[in-house]
Amino acid sequence: MGSMLLHAIFVTVIPNFEFESSKKPDVITVELIKKPEPPPVIVPPEPAPPEPIKPPPKPIPRPVVKHLPTPAVEKREPVLQQPVVTPQPEIISVAPKVEAPAPVQTVPVSMPSQTLVKQDPPPPTFSQADMEDAKNQYGLALWGAISKHKKYPKIAQMRGWQGEVIIEIQVDGNGHLKSKKVEQSSGYEILDKQALEMVEKALPFPVPPEALRSNSFTITVPVPFKLENS
Repeated sequence: MGSMLLHAIFVTVIPNFEFESSKKPDVITVELIKKPEPPPVIVPPEPAPPEPIKPPPKPIPRPVVKHLPTPAVEKREPVLQQPVVTPQPEIISVAPKVEAPAPVQTVPVSMPSQTLVKQDPPPPTFSQADMEDAKNQYGLALWGAISKHKKYPKIAQMRGWQGEVIIEIQVDGNGHLKSKKVEQSSGYEILDKQALEMVEKALPFPVPPEALRSNSFTITVPVPFKLENS
């Protein structure tokens, strides 16, 4: 059918065209449309044959139990048993023989002697006068230690500066220096500084007298600066 239709188209169309000797005839390509293939037929699977129905099992007959009559029980009266009396043995009491106790020897035990604790004697009490005397005595001892380091400043010698510096020294009961300061100035700062340096160089101080060892105390020590030619 398709080829006949194509042949008719060529017969009716080609005579109307004039072909020139120089031109080549045009080639017309005609594509044939293929018919779509029919879809595949799906064959359903054959159903499985039904299983044969098994007959129900026959019931098993149960044994028939016959209840036999219970035999009659004869009632018997309980027999009382006579208590058996056992003869008790005769008890003969015998007094034990008492012996005299052996004499106990007493050994004298010596008591430990009491431990004697040695107590320190109470510290001696000192009057105010005793403490003042001890301060004066210790002040002389301090001046003896300080005077060993006396040095007159050269500038004070050249300018003729003289004076006395009174130093206040605070000492504890063991003679350790706690503080120092200028109680009264000489009027020249260089002499005051020299007196404080003398106190530092005199350390450690001698041990104070017994009357001054209980507490800290303060002593004033005069340090004189005097030229020999004056």
